[in-house]
Amino acid sequence: MNRNEFIDICNSKLKAVRSEFSLSQEIMAIMLGISKKTLVEIEKGRSSLGWSGSVVLCSLFSESQIIWESLGGNPLELIHLIAFEQSEPNYRRAMSVRVWWHTVLEEENYIIEQNIVSQHYRLLSRDGKILASSFDIQELKSLLK
Repeated sequence: MNRNEFIDICNSKLKAVRSEFSLSQEIMAIMLGISKKTLVEIEKGRSSLGWSGSVVLCSLFSESQIIWESLGGNPLELIHLIAFEQSEPNYRRAMSVRVWWHTVLEEENYIIEQNIVSQHYRLLSRDGKILASSFDIQELKSLLK
């Protein structure tokens, strides 16, 4: 999943998330820092949240079942991967929710898993720390050498 695909998903799920939390357009617009008119335009598919708005949506509603199902797990983890795709890995502990992940490779000290929705990979230490994330499995395998 790339940045534009992430934004498209957020745009398409905005109204459903608003309904999930029983929010009016006016309140949702205030929460997102946009005008009600802009919110209506996004919900009708004529405008976009863009990267910043999508990050705000997923941050404020990070517990949304709709967002989790649409993105294949924790939206904050995916935001981090997309935002820092070219930077050094962040040594975070993996979330314990395994339904979104399947093991691709197991070595003595490491595990590589792939997200079933976004298709990105993560390299985990045996104690569950995320050592690296990438959309390219070969990049992660090269770190094992």
